[in-house]
Amino acid sequence: MYVAVKGGESAIRNAHRLLADERRGDRSVPDVTLDQIAGQLALAVDRVMAEGSLYDRDLAALAVKQARGDLIEAIFLIRAYRTTLPRFGASEPVDTARMRIRRRISATYKDLPGGQLLGPTFDYTHRLLEPSLAEDTAPPPPETAAASDAPIPRVTDLLGGEGLIEPDPEADPDTPVRDLTREPLEFPADRSLRLQGLARGDEGFLLALGYSTQRGYARSHPFVGEIRIGEVEIEVIPEELGFPVTIGRITVTECQMVNQFKGSAKAPPQFTRGYGLVFGQSERKAMSMALVDRALRWNELGEEPTAPAQDEEFVLSHADNIRATGFVEHLKLPHYVDFQAELELVRRMHREAAAFSGQTDENLGTEHQEAAE
Repeated sequence: MYVAVKGGESAIRNAHRLLADERRGDRSVPDVTLDQIAGQLALAVDRVMAEGSLYDRDLAALAVKQARGDLIEAIFLIRAYRTTLPRFGASEPVDTARMRIRRRISATYKDLPGGQLLGPTFDYTHRLLEPSLAEDTAPPPPETAAASDAPIPRVTDLLGGEGLIEPDPEADPDTPVRDLTREPLEFPADRSLRLQGLARGDEGFLLALGYSTQRGYARSHPFVGEIRIGEVEIEVIPEELGFPVTIGRITVTECQMVNQFKGSAKAPPQFTRGYGLVFGQSERKAMSMALVDRALRWNELGEEPTAPAQDEEFVLSHADNIRATGFVEHLKLPHYVDFQAELELVRRMHREAAAFSGQTDENLGTEHQEAAE
């Protein structure tokens, strides 16, 4: 039972003013702009879009600024805004095979069709602070090459051509895809619903779960088949036209994880798949998502559930950082009645324990006196 806070409106208003003042910071320093946030804190903006389930760089940058850099608060703001938007239709599934690739790597093949494209990455940096970044200095321009229209096959397609990996699971086109943003989460959840939950899930939570699978909790020995970052076209089919029309492009990160599988009575030994796809550039999130996706497929692959990452109720019910934030931070709200009730209960138990202890001491004294007589 919670007690509503009555009065104190002036204190709340001043708390808002204090927040705005802290957010602005030193007035002698220029105010940070949304273009600066979107361009120079791009990975933070990408995370807010991914876990907020809304692809809009300007709105995500605004949320980051309003939240003073607290990304979970920014994700909360984006999700709240998202609920106010009308929905006029659904897009077609994106085709990542047609991605305009900025980065593409494989940890399973050194030489592969299309080549390795390192792109913008921290992977080969020394993780040493660069004092030069404290000054407004322009970096040297990167080298570029002419774009190629040649198709770049997926690594999993190469394995599939030899029958070395399970077929890509195909959804029934006649079965409607449930929408986690409009329907409550129910169990058991099919893979499409699980992937939605993982895509919106907290990066840190999924990273920890993915790490747990590598340490032996649902061990499956993963290999990064391929990571792609680039732009994909978004298509819709207007009713009056009857054919797909491109309405824009978005940047996504895709991870195809290749996992070992011993085989079964129904399937020969082969590799299995884990999949991750998120808005923006977010390799850590896509990889973690792919690891957990594979762990959650234990049932269809005839495996035994032995670890938290294989428990879909545990994973999906706790992956959402907005739900987790609300449940944890509500503890800051008034709980006066609850606590006073428990306080009185503990006091009564103390009195009863003291009374019982006194009676016991008295009984022991009587017994000793009778024994002496």
